[in-house]
Amino acid sequence: MKSGFVAILGHPNVGKSTILNGVINRKVSIVTDKSQTTRNIIRGIYRGDDSQIIFVDTPGIHKPHAKLGEEMNAMAYSSAHESDVNILVIDASRPFSEGDEFLLNHLDINNAPLILVFNKIDLARIDEVEKLKSIYREKLPESHFIDTVANERFNLEELIALVEKLLPEGPEYYPGQEITDKDEIFQIKEIIREKVLKTLRDEVPHSIAVYVDNIAWEDNPIHIHASIIVEKDSQKGIVIGANGKRIKDIGLKARRDIEKLLNKHVYLKLFVKVQSDWRNSDELLEAYGYKNKKR
Repeated sequence: MKSGFVAILGHPNVGKSTILNGVINRKVSIVTDKSQTTRNIIRGIYRGDDSQIIFVDTPGIHKPHAKLGEEMNAMAYSSAHESDVNILVIDASRPFSEGDEFLLNHLDINNAPLILVFNKIDLARIDEVEKLKSIYREKLPESHFIDTVANERFNLEELIALVEKLLPEGPEYYPGQEITDKDEIFQIKEIIREKVLKTLRDEVPHSIAVYVDNIAWEDNPIHIHASIIVEKDSQKGIVIGANGKRIKDIGLKARRDIEKLLNKHVYLKLFVKVQSDWRNSDELLEAYGYKNKKR
């Protein structure tokens, strides 16, 4: 059978997580309109008639301004180096920029076949896409090109077929029926963080982390206590909102999705805690699950 690991790489907000969710046909990775929503390596397991593809969603590569950013980039770099096929996702609606040059200079993608996915082609003019492709064709002449509109699943079946063609023969890495390697605690944290990001809009998204303090699995409903971590007292007030309205709204939306995940009733209690400059603390990055770890 064809099998292997396929890293999905690129800048923040180019559609990497949407592609992962589309090829798995389930919501494996959270999606928001915030940059750097994905902070971890998230694997989605696709099973074909004679293939098993482990698609690896990676944090968006960017110029880091804190240790958190450095760790996120390191996760992407290591995933690219360890993969059997690499997918570089490009926002087709944006011209080639210094940021794209930065990415190509820092990303080692010569170890495996490379697919360039020009996503969001519905938002771009044909001549702009062709100009962008000509730049990448010159820089990465051995790569394969494909156009997608990931949020409509356009051409994702063709992407899967191309990946299968490029993968080597290999073993079945995941013999069960799981669709991701992430456990339920990780998924609960991500659901809560997604609701925070969507509720707060552009106020304090990059300063947020989520930590699950306790889960009483034996209770009915299941009792979950989780903390939303911020860096400043002022951010704590923003997350809580007037009369606690915002934190209640976050909790309500998160509880609904967690109940769908667990298929059980849930009692969710959220706390907001201040950890000054946690994004530059090695100890806290480790505690919140943001240290780079190889597979």
